[in-house]
Amino acid sequence: MDIKTASALHRLRLISVPEALSFPALLIFGSLLKRTTDIDYLMMPLGILHGILFVIYSVFLLDVWNRAKWPVKKVALFFLLALVPFGGLYGDKLLKRDEADSVVAARAREAARA
Repeated sequence: MDIKTASALHRLRLISVPEALSFPALLIFGSLLKRTTDIDYLMMPLGILHGILFVIYSVFLLDVWNRAKWPVKKVALFFLLALVPFGGLYGDKLLKRDEADSVVAARAREAARA
């Protein structure tokens, strides 16, 4: 795996957790505040923040798909995980495992060369 592919995977990992937490933490919390108090002005900024995180996640996912040559099923899985509350946490776990496997494979290649 080259450095650009590894960094694309790392970027996707970094954004997956905030995106996973943004739906339940921001939108559900804001919705509860709107319905239980007179604070209804928070929904638009919280929704925009969640939307920005989702768009960044989607762009990073497309970048990983392009660089890592993932199959369509794997990309669809990660996209669906972004739609499920806390799904990105499972996606982060999968990405961490892929990242560790690629490090082991790179070290094995280096050892074979030496």
